[in-house]
Amino acid sequence: MGTMNNNEELDGIQNCDNDDIEKAGLEELEEQSGVASWTRQITIRGLITSFIIGIVYSVIVMKLNLSTGLVPNLNVSAALLGFVLVRAWIMLLEKANVVSKPFTRQENTIIQTCAVACYSTAFGGGFGSHLLGLNRKTYEQAGVDTKGNTPITKEPGIGWMTAFLFVTYFVGLSALIPLRKMMIIDYKLTYPTGTATAVLINGFHTPKGDEMAKKQVHGFLKFFSFSFLWSFFQWFYAGDGDQCGFSQFPTFGLKAWKNSFYFDFSMNYVGAGMICSHLVNLSLLLGAVLSWGVMWPLIRGLKGQWFPESLSESSMKSLNGYKVFISIALILGDGLYNFAKILLFTATNIHASMERRNHKSLSISDIQKQQQPLDLKRNEVFVRERIPIWLAFTGYILFSAISIIIIPLIFPEVKWYYVVVAYLLAPTLSFCNAYSAGLTDMNMAYNYGKVALFVLAALGGKSHGVVAGLVGCGVIKSLVSTSSDLMQDFKTGHLTFASPRSMLLSQAIGTAIGCVLAPLTFFLFYKAFDVGNPDGDYKAPYAIIYRNMAILGVEGFSALPHHCLQLCCGFFAFAVATNLVRDLNPKNIGRWIPLPMAMAVPFVVGGYFAIDMCMGSLVVYAWQTLKSKEASLMVPAAASGLICGDGFWILPSSILALFKVHPPICMRFLPTK
Repeated sequence: MGTMNNNEELDGIQNCDNDDIEKAGLEELEEQSGVASWTRQITIRGLITSFIIGIVYSVIVMKLNLSTGLVPNLNVSAALLGFVLVRAWIMLLEKANVVSKPFTRQENTIIQTCAVACYSTAFGGGFGSHLLGLNRKTYEQAGVDTKGNTPITKEPGIGWMTAFLFVTYFVGLSALIPLRKMMIIDYKLTYPTGTATAVLINGFHTPKGDEMAKKQVHGFLKFFSFSFLWSFFQWFYAGDGDQCGFSQFPTFGLKAWKNSFYFDFSMNYVGAGMICSHLVNLSLLLGAVLSWGVMWPLIRGLKGQWFPESLSESSMKSLNGYKVFISIALILGDGLYNFAKILLFTATNIHASMERRNHKSLSISDIQKQQQPLDLKRNEVFVRERIPIWLAFTGYILFSAISIIIIPLIFPEVKWYYVVVAYLLAPTLSFCNAYSAGLTDMNMAYNYGKVALFVLAALGGKSHGVVAGLVGCGVIKSLVSTSSDLMQDFKTGHLTFASPRSMLLSQAIGTAIGCVLAPLTFFLFYKAFDVGNPDGDYKAPYAIIYRNMAILGVEGFSALPHHCLQLCCGFFAFAVATNLVRDLNPKNIGRWIPLPMAMAVPFVVGGYFAIDMCMGSLVVYAWQTLKSKEASLMVPAAASGLICGDGFWILPSSILALFKVHPPICMRFLPTK
């Protein structure tokens, strides 16, 4: 499940050249000798800006999370939007003859860190997956007659969701703090997303970057306005039915439309497609064609042979069961392969790094002579303000103890000793994930969570296994993901001369805001729209997927529909084989091999959003072909504008829905006689 930063391997991360950072930083090396103290890097206007970005991006992320489960990486976009808002504020004050404090790259970094920590909670909190999988609607979709599907449910609630987020997310903030110097300076881990964000911020805050920033700001505002006005225009034709409006436009004909193949004019997905790589988007399209174009029509035709005619397609023993379990097979095959590969890769690199350190003949002074002045200055700023180790250990023990007490109170099915074991293993799991993310930019927290899901579901048994598995998944996933995100932000701070103390505090502030804001954002959708309806706009596909994973952990293969096991084994093998081919021959055949994780999503959701995202790829390809230099500068700004404009419209449309104000027109398409 995607932040497509491998929100489960779905990442549209830009490749970064360290030379760009050097050019941006060397010009102001003299000025950086007086970097402000960490307390001055966190400003009131920065926190307000982070809060605004957090609100907007939480709504955007929640919409994507509840509709497709795929979320592109928005770190670079958050840094850009933070720059836009603060510069706009400074310009307004200048026109009013009010002198404002200079806007530094450190403040820009703090804004980005706080905002990303805030909206990451909306995605990683499990509102579209493990937490929503606990409610009654998902229980009924999974099949009330399924043996392992126990009738224990927990309906969404702002109180318990907020408490659960607080006790799980804050543990991860202190898990890897003692290792920050080793991972950022000693091992020199690249963290591509963190590096890309630093390149953008450093570029903005140089004299040469001012013209570039103005172009990007202008492009962002132009595409933001277009996207917002287009969403507003579409609303008038959306009626009050599921098949009304431009979002149901039968672009390729009514027959294709019935099989979910149409362009729904969603600027949100087009913008996401512009950020994601072409391979991700084409993999989505291939998965849509294979499932909705070939497999589901064939299996639907076997009604009465493979499954009873009396069952509806939404039953887990009918067509819906094949959709869900085959997508699970692809996700598990891809996830387990990468899980094993990353563990091996991490162990190999750590061993090689230790060998190099043991055989070094150069003295520290010789090594320092080989380093660039800018690198030495960065390292000096990064280690100058220490974060006490006792604070990290105390924080981890304290938050873990609170979590061990609170989680069994919220979920009586989860035994306290399950949580104790999770937090004993968590530092090791967090290190492995953060190290691998630094090397490959792949955040494997979701795969660690799935392992915990299956283990706890099996331990919990038929009575409590489903709930224990879903909650345990959330505990591990939140903790491991937060640790990795913090290290990635430390990398950005290291390259922009931001203080680690200010980074940690801003991450904590953003996490606290997110723990409150995310449940409120979720309930905005939950009350205004029909969340979890398999035929609606907000299907929340991963809720049913995660619940069925837990049922599979409890029940075993007997939970699968007729002939589904053979199909699942085939797609599991396909996922492993494609990854193997890509790794063995990455330059030739490998770059054309589809991503199984991306292919799996349309199996449940449909093909419409894959077409939208491929449109984003087509726009980027045409732009790069016609104006390559302009495209490299403007694509991130244009994509961010499209995503933010469409996402910002969700706020007024949700308020209108809450007040029962419906669009005046229903535009539908019907076949002729």
